[in-house]
Amino acid sequence: MLSLDPLGPDWNCPLGSKDLEDKEGPWGGSSGLPAPDYFSGSWRIDVGLDCKGSPEGAEARAWTAYYYSLLQSCLQQAGLPETQDRSRVPRTGCPGAEVTLCLLGSPSTFLSVLLEGGVQSPGNMLLCLSPAWLTKVPAPGRPGEATLLVSKAVSFHPGGLTFLDDFVPPRLATYFLAGLGPGPGWGREAAQLARDLTCPTGASVELARLLEDRLLTRHLLAQRGGVPVPATLAFTYKPSTLLQGGDTSPGLRLVELSGKEGQETLVKEEVGAFLHSDALGDALQVAIKLSSWCWRGRRALRLHPRAEVGIVADAVLALLEKLEEEESVLVEAVCPPARLPLPGSPHSGPELALRICAVVCRTQGDRPLLSKVVCAVGRGDRPLRHQNSLPRTLEVVLAQCGLGEAAQVSAVRRRVKEAAEAALAAVLALEAGLSAEQRGGRLACTDFLGVDFALTVAGGALTPVALELNSGLCLEACGALEGLWAAPRSGSATEEAVAAAPLVETMLRRSARCLMEGKQLLVIGAGGVSKKFVWEAARDYGLKLHLVESDPNHFASQLVQTFIPFDVTEHRRDEENAQLLAELVRARGLQLDGCFSYWDDCLVLTALLCQELGLPCSPPTAMRLAKQKSRTQLHLLRRRGPPWPAPSLHAVPCCPLENEADVERAVHQVPLPGVMKLEFGAGAVGVRLVENALQCHQHFSQIAHDLQGEADHPGIGLGWGNSMLLMEFIEGTEHDVDLVLFGGRLLAAFVSDNGPTQLPGFTETAACMPTGLAPEQEAQLVQAAFRCCLGCGLLDGVFNVELKLTGAGPRLIEINPRMGGFYLRDWILELYGVDLLLAAAMVACGLQPALPAHPRASGHLVGVTGLASQHLQVLSSTASQEALQNLHERGLLRFNQFTSLEEAQVPGKYEEPYFSVACAGSSPAEARLRLLGLCQGLGIDGPHYPVAHFLSHFK
Repeated sequence: MLSLDPLGPDWNCPLGSKDLEDKEGPWGGSSGLPAPDYFSGSWRIDVGLDCKGSPEGAEARAWTAYYYSLLQSCLQQAGLPETQDRSRVPRTGCPGAEVTLCLLGSPSTFLSVLLEGGVQSPGNMLLCLSPAWLTKVPAPGRPGEATLLVSKAVSFHPGGLTFLDDFVPPRLATYFLAGLGPGPGWGREAAQLARDLTCPTGASVELARLLEDRLLTRHLLAQRGGVPVPATLAFTYKPSTLLQGGDTSPGLRLVELSGKEGQETLVKEEVGAFLHSDALGDALQVAIKLSSWCWRGRRALRLHPRAEVGIVADAVLALLEKLEEEESVLVEAVCPPARLPLPGSPHSGPELALRICAVVCRTQGDRPLLSKVVCAVGRGDRPLRHQNSLPRTLEVVLAQCGLGEAAQVSAVRRRVKEAAEAALAAVLALEAGLSAEQRGGRLACTDFLGVDFALTVAGGALTPVALELNSGLCLEACGALEGLWAAPRSGSATEEAVAAAPLVETMLRRSARCLMEGKQLLVIGAGGVSKKFVWEAARDYGLKLHLVESDPNHFASQLVQTFIPFDVTEHRRDEENAQLLAELVRARGLQLDGCFSYWDDCLVLTALLCQELGLPCSPPTAMRLAKQKSRTQLHLLRRRGPPWPAPSLHAVPCCPLENEADVERAVHQVPLPGVMKLEFGAGAVGVRLVENALQCHQHFSQIAHDLQGEADHPGIGLGWGNSMLLMEFIEGTEHDVDLVLFGGRLLAAFVSDNGPTQLPGFTETAACMPTGLAPEQEAQLVQAAFRCCLGCGLLDGVFNVELKLTGAGPRLIEINPRMGGFYLRDWILELYGVDLLLAAAMVACGLQPALPAHPRASGHLVGVTGLASQHLQVLSSTASQEALQNLHERGLLRFNQFTSLEEAQVPGKYEEPYFSVACAGSSPAEARLRLLGLCQGLGIDGPHYPVAHFLSHFK
């Protein structure tokens, strides 16, 4: 198969006799403006494309009109409505306080990104059709950097709705992605706009030049990524420093030339040795081409039979005259197309060339993720090119070629996935070693990559061979395939994954960082060992934290901008303390953007302090209502609607208990068996199943004796007192729902399943995420949690809601009006790429969290908690903290420690989990089996701690 240079229409020529060239469009090539009647459509063209204050010349206006018509044509073919012109009434907004994803490029290339952005962040995905719609302004306090302002754009919304909008004042870009190119048109202007911005950029001309250097990328993929590439002989003149001194890569021979003349002998020797080497395998032809950034869009390609050594050498010598510094002449093997089924199988099909096009995106933690694979097929003796072949799914193409066995197709897809993700990993590793100047800006990096593969046979197996890296071409091909499902048609619809979805999620994630960098936040209560991640994350996000904490020697006091030692444990004085803290904040001159807490004990105090300082937060009345468990249930029981379903459907009958008389009254009002718990408790400490009146009185007396104040068990809410409640025991499976709310709207919800507890206690034992429930049941839990929060007045924040799913639907256990504890933040970040801590910080600053509309889990996690009382022996041997941390760093498990070992050693009946370990898998069953085996090997599983039983809900 021919290498995948985007060849022009004049491909039908005698091999070896003619150059084949490509002429790209105005964003990167030199082709002229199409004729005015190029598009056929009925859309309006008398729309406001001029940008006030930024006049354009006649040619620039013509290009803007062309791209507007191109957008309308793309929308038309996708079955979407025409863009509505709203530019006469400018949009107003909050510059610097809202997500603005800005894209400058061809609508046809980036349509899938634009439409997905309209779904995930409605109204915040903006397409600029002209550089004149954008302005760079020097950034205060950042010499050499600039902010990017958007004055005009096409905004995208759910359902494919688009609007032509003016923005007064201009919107401040929080993410910028541009189509880049070296030729005439707007490529150069886009490159200048993308350089040295204060907002994240998904591409730069500096990085694009590296990716367009085929020799460098071949070397990079083969050496760092272990990705198969065609056998290549490269003659290079004054190579870049990135190629100098590197080890030789398999199948890649690099010849450095001292000059462009007098190289005949060297070239003929090298070409002869290469063409006769085993590295070319079964290849019958070689391709000769120039490689460098400046040859993009007009790459001369010459094809010759492998046997014509002299002609190949002469062709190389002719091209050497054109070389400039850091350019190369490549002689590469043309991968022979695979005959499918494989040789030796019956009914071998025709010799077809197969091109595989993969889009891979950078996700949370700089991990590559394959998002889409499309294919094209053609005759083996003719070149395939982008935009000149119909995109199809891998399964359809392989079936057409005679390979329909599921296991074989799965193996090919797995090899493509591994190679594509390895390619992006190699690129990201290269970029990590570059300076900001070399990358084109402090926040410039490659967020997505297109990888073109040829499918050939190597070692008896179908093998994808990486031919080149690109950006827009593969993305456009994937979008074209997705367009097949957009047009109206009869029959059943097949839901296809959207190639751009992970990219848009990355845009949102990086936008959130951009909005929050440098924000000043006051944190009330430092928490313990389980919250060490807060300080690491704050440094990573560039947050400026100020801390109020009771312990003057807390380790976090050295990790913040300002430390205010203040006793926050006496919650009966929260109103007074809020006023005192507000005075301290003002006296220190702190200019705060927000104030929040993730520590149970400090939530009401935080709400009161925010009220004093005029900072965003849910009302103190709502926090008090959610904090006291019996008040939560009794309040919701009275909320019978409308609207329906009312929160009362999820509430559970209960009685508050202050004394023995209350207990006696409660046992006649609440059906037994019941559950007794502390009103303001946390961590399931003191929670117990009671089956009769005697057990109720005994447990109440025991708690009254053992847990009288904060000193008896710090951190579980005893600063509020030790009153209790009795509630009805609800049969069913237990689940956590972690919600992100802003302005009373639900932005995100994450559901996890809990394993059975060791009754009569309720200490958590195991968990699974994502939930294994059916979608309808999951939706019921999410809506129940959402209704209960709204019913209590919790409108803004990150909340953890514990529920049971019964035969009659979800029932509320309790609301924790803060971010989920234990392992939940870590798991959600790992699986969904969403950081609840950052979301809580954004809400605290009055900013809507930049979250994907429909987060997709990257896998499954199943975990089990451990107790110091049950695992003390193994914690000093096979399951020591050092051993578990080592396994975590090797990626064999996820280890979360909740407290120090000394603090964990409390009487068993009041014990909290000490740690959790979890295993990942492509399915809950796979993760469960891995975890069970690991727990058996580490000694966590045992007769008195039956891990298999705790995991039984996740089969």
